[in-house]
Amino acid sequence: MHAESVAGHEVPRLTPAEVAERRLTFADLLLMRAEDEHPGLLFEDSRWTWREVVRECATRASVLSALRRPDRPFHVGVLLENVPEYIFLIGAAALAGATLIGINPTRRGAELASDIRGVDCDLILTDRAGLALLEGLYTAVDTDRVLLVDGSDWLNNVESAAVEPITVATEAGDPATRLLLTFTSGSTGAPKAVICTTGRLAALGAINYCSLTRADVTYNAMPLFHGNAIMACWAPSVFSGATFTMRRKFSVSGFLPDVRRYGVTFFNYVGRSLAYLLTAPESPLERDTNLRLVFGTEAAPRDRDEFERRYGVRPIESYGSSEGAVVIGLTPDSPPHSLGRAPEGMGVEIHDANGRQCPRAVFDDKGALLNAGEAIGEIVNTTGAAMFEGYYRNDSATAERIDGGTYRSGDLGYRDEAGYFYFAGRSGDRIRIDSENFSAAPVERILARFPGVRLVAVYPVPDPRTGDRVMATIQMDDGAGFDPEAFGRFVAEQPDLGTKWAPRIVRIATSIPVTATRKINKPVLRTESWLVEDPLYLGDNECRYVRASPDALDDLRSEYELYGRAPN
Repeated sequence: MHAESVAGHEVPRLTPAEVAERRLTFADLLLMRAEDEHPGLLFEDSRWTWREVVRECATRASVLSALRRPDRPFHVGVLLENVPEYIFLIGAAALAGATLIGINPTRRGAELASDIRGVDCDLILTDRAGLALLEGLYTAVDTDRVLLVDGSDWLNNVESAAVEPITVATEAGDPATRLLLTFTSGSTGAPKAVICTTGRLAALGAINYCSLTRADVTYNAMPLFHGNAIMACWAPSVFSGATFTMRRKFSVSGFLPDVRRYGVTFFNYVGRSLAYLLTAPESPLERDTNLRLVFGTEAAPRDRDEFERRYGVRPIESYGSSEGAVVIGLTPDSPPHSLGRAPEGMGVEIHDANGRQCPRAVFDDKGALLNAGEAIGEIVNTTGAAMFEGYYRNDSATAERIDGGTYRSGDLGYRDEAGYFYFAGRSGDRIRIDSENFSAAPVERILARFPGVRLVAVYPVPDPRTGDRVMATIQMDDGAGFDPEAFGRFVAEQPDLGTKWAPRIVRIATSIPVTATRKINKPVLRTESWLVEDPLYLGDNECRYVRASPDALDDLRSEYELYGRAPN
């Protein structure tokens, strides 16, 4: 075990194994920063040392503890943008022994209310913008337990709760105490809340995948309700003592000024974030930064190449599930479009429906997969069951992920002869956009409300760059025409339609294929994708739909070719 000097005394530098052996919690990692005067948090024009960050966390821990009700789960929902209050509340939950639930503000209406009810929230901390999202919803949270962090009552409570010395709740000292519930979605359409204990978050911080040091300045613009932000940036910053900076929400125009202003050396991303950044006009200032590390998931290889050309830093990629039981990372010699390799000692394999290993992938001289039918299977970790802490109040969904000692990801992939993994899509009806998973079922229920719709099927088709696009095939009633302008207005007006749920491609079919049991045959639809003769409509961010012309479809094909992806 090594140590670093903080405020004149030695702070241990622990290995992940030592964190586990000593049964340390995330509260323990925070307290190691309690006397650290190094810059800890930078946000807009405000700054806190690590010592001040820990005390802000401790003050809010005292407020939360006073609000705890002994007959209820100590579950605190947070519905906020990336603001310092969110960071302080994560630390407060760690010190108070509470469970913090990051509520996803891109969810809407009944789906949002169901998320909150399903995790037994007893307290919600939000602001005026978040309160507007909750208006009229039945969340099962008492009205007086929804508190505004930008209101005078909360500020007064915090100011009056300043405590010294810092105290830690009994539960906070148990590494098995639930610290976080982060939402994901599965093929049934019901969101699942992934459990992360305080011991697991401490271990993730200590793993410190990118080897951050005290000299680093980390930058997070990914939403704090998502595991990437907390586990890839915040926790390692606490562990290493790096300076953590963040932005209220992701901004293309704000990225480079922030990186230069704060002297950022590391940032994390998900999904198409790099692609968005590369839409900014190229600037010579992109090479005039302190960036040395970029870490994320699911960026297109071409976008990683272009980012490296412009910024001089090669992004590092890793495949992982919110459940934390499978990790695959790119290596310098990884083939294009591959996920890379699993870490040493992690038993990642590709299994068929019977739990047997699939044959290795075989490619032709142009790189086409020749044995997809036998090579593609489910990505699993044969030693991962112990790493998965389960879904909250969802034993059946938890059981679907566990097969003896094996963790089943539910994602499809294949593996080449050299041991590199490739992503092949998702089983069931899951759709993944910008590293967020959701299910087709609730989207179908919403689109079925559109007047004249007889049947609707929603499913993923590959996005030209990375992840998925939402496609819908609609069969209208006999004699009912499809009005794209009316459809666009309808989609934009639905209060319970998630911000990423609107279909980007709409197919109008005279009939939808069904199975022998009269269920919609989605595998056929996914295979056909948009490569059909039926009328197609393309949508944009403003939910405006226009009939796809031959030229527009040619342009779409060219985009797939440019990024080396297939449309089905």
